Amino acid sequence: MYNKRRIIVFLCDVFLVSASLCLAFLLRFDFSIPPQEFHLFWECLLVVLVVKPLVFISIGFYKSMWRYASLQDGIEIFKAATLSSILSIFAIVFFRQFTPIPRSIFLLDWFLLFAFVAASRLLWRIYRESYVLAKNCEGPRTLIVGAGEAGSMLLKEIRRHPHTAYNVVGFVDDAPEKKGMKLHGIPVLGATRHLKALIRMNDVEDVIIAMPSAGGKIIREIVNSYQNAHVTFRTLPSIGELIDGKLSVSQIKKVDIEDLLGRDPVVLDRGLIGNYLTGRHVLVTGAAGSIGSEICRQVAHFKPAKLIMLEQAETPLYKIEMELAANFPELRLLPLIADVRDREKVEAIFGEFAPDVVFHAAAYKHVPMMEYNPAQGVLNNIFGSKNVADAAHQHNVKNFVMISTDKAVNPTNVMGATKRAAEIYIQALSRISATKFTTVRFGNVLGSNGSVIPLFKEQIAKGGPVTVTDKRVIRYFMTIPEASQLVLQAGSLGTGSEILVLDMGDPVRIIDLAEELIHLSGLTPYEDIDIVFTGLRPGEKLFEELLLDGEGIMPTSHDKIKVLAPVQIALEPVVEQLEALYAAARSNDVIALMEGLRLLIPEFRPTYSFQGEAPAAFQRVRPDLFASTLTRNAKILPIRKS
Repeated sequence: MYNKRRIIVFLCDVFLVSASLCLAFLLRFDFSIPPQEFHLFWECLLVVLVVKPLVFISIGFYKSMWRYASLQDGIEIFKAATLSSILSIFAIVFFRQFTPIPRSIFLLDWFLLFAFVAASRLLWRIYRESYVLAKNCEGPRTLIVGAGEAGSMLLKEIRRHPHTAYNVVGFVDDAPEKKGMKLHGIPVLGATRHLKALIRMNDVEDVIIAMPSAGGKIIREIVNSYQNAHVTFRTLPSIGELIDGKLSVSQIKKVDIEDLLGRDPVVLDRGLIGNYLTGRHVLVTGAAGSIGSEICRQVAHFKPAKLIMLEQAETPLYKIEMELAANFPELRLLPLIADVRDREKVEAIFGEFAPDVVFHAAAYKHVPMMEYNPAQGVLNNIFGSKNVADAAHQHNVKNFVMISTDKAVNPTNVMGATKRAAEIYIQALSRISATKFTTVRFGNVLGSNGSVIPLFKEQIAKGGPVTVTDKRVIRYFMTIPEASQLVLQAGSLGTGSEILVLDMGDPVRIIDLAEELIHLSGLTPYEDIDIVFTGLRPGEKLFEELLLDGEGIMPTSHDKIKVLAPVQIALEPVVEQLEALYAAARSNDVIALMEGLRLLIPEFRPTYSFQGEAPAAFQRVRPDLFASTLTRNAKILPIRKS
């Protein structure tokens, strides 16, 4: 513990102990110590040089990292100076057999010792941050947007690193009273509206947005104020991490599209969620997918008795199990490899592990892929959901939450139609079941597997072009954590048979996403990276909807969750139609399958019709797949839009 550097600090403190006593005597006797008091001085000096250093060592005074001296360290110095002075006084009085001693000497000695030691730490920190770190800073010239608490904490953290990655040259803040002021010696140069000029005047290379509570609109305005290939915009972690003191330079990240589209933080009623999750057996299907894995993470915070993770993909399931085991060591985890299409296996799992709550996230979700493989989409999304719902009904599961999609509303593709069919069956089943069935419907999720964001990033990294289907396409977006948190909240709100719709905010044009991502990469759209339009893929719409005609929408106790008016659906006719649909899917009879979907879902409007034929898009895009799975010699009959 006592290395060379700390020994030097210890010796300096010994010198300060003697200096404070000497100065105390000089002050007491007006800088002229009487000869008869020299004996007292030497006795006192001998005692304090023995007692005070021993006290400093015994209380762990030299375990502190004085380069980061703060107010708390000042309190520790005060305690050390006070305790050592008190013990020294008792020792001196005892050795002098309680003869009278000028009491002001002890008071002056205590005050001077505290002042000298505290000043030595403060001066070293000032010297280190003002000169040592300034000379070692070789990072890019940086502006910090936000001269508040977060900006102050960020600058301190940057200065604590001897070879910091940032050379902070100034702050930017919109508060007029801060302009011209200095924060830790760094000037506030102006407001955000002057950011473009400030970047040019100061040769800035990096801009760090130190406003963790700022919404996406504010961040977007800052980023759009100066889009230049030589400037990189970065941001901080969430305000919660800053409050917990978890901020580090390594957590500073580039502004991403999630930050620009950032929405208000989700406020959860943790009491309601805990009532149906804490201490329960919770089953998540599709547990290794984008949504399923995040649901597992969110559920783990509520301390279920057991978390059962059902997934057919081995490697992703292994990864999420290892992550949860590391982050929640007390949580009982059960990873199960199974396919929701395997009815017997699903029933066996419910019979053996008796889940109380089920989150059904397993589904095929890629629209064009399901257009190529309609039978598999039907078997997985409809009959996989039916198997899980039936098992939940038979084993008296308390809560069942199914993840649906906005593509189930007036579907024009197989994926949307299969999810709508699953909604219909679960609504019908809920009428006769004691299980509380709830369906949660929302749109696209930022960063999920197969979404446009990872695709655009990959295309930008390769130098382009970025491919957009149509400049008119708009979509609703949420972040994965936001969607998963609201799914958990929705499960606590439903009373049975409802479809709950999450507040998706404002729709976003896909072309805008592409342009923003190119800007965030430090490049210019259509110059450095081109954007090409490929046309809508099979089954795609220009825009998505969240409500069917006739579906009434009502508020719930949570402002981001709405409930659709319950629809009374008879179970027997639905089961009869599903049996015919199942037979068509098992035999890969695409014509019968599509007709079955249209009978079950009257609002289903595919972009093509089957009369002994398959979609032209299949033949044009994947002739090999078409030849092996769909009927040949087809005649295309386009469907007219209603």
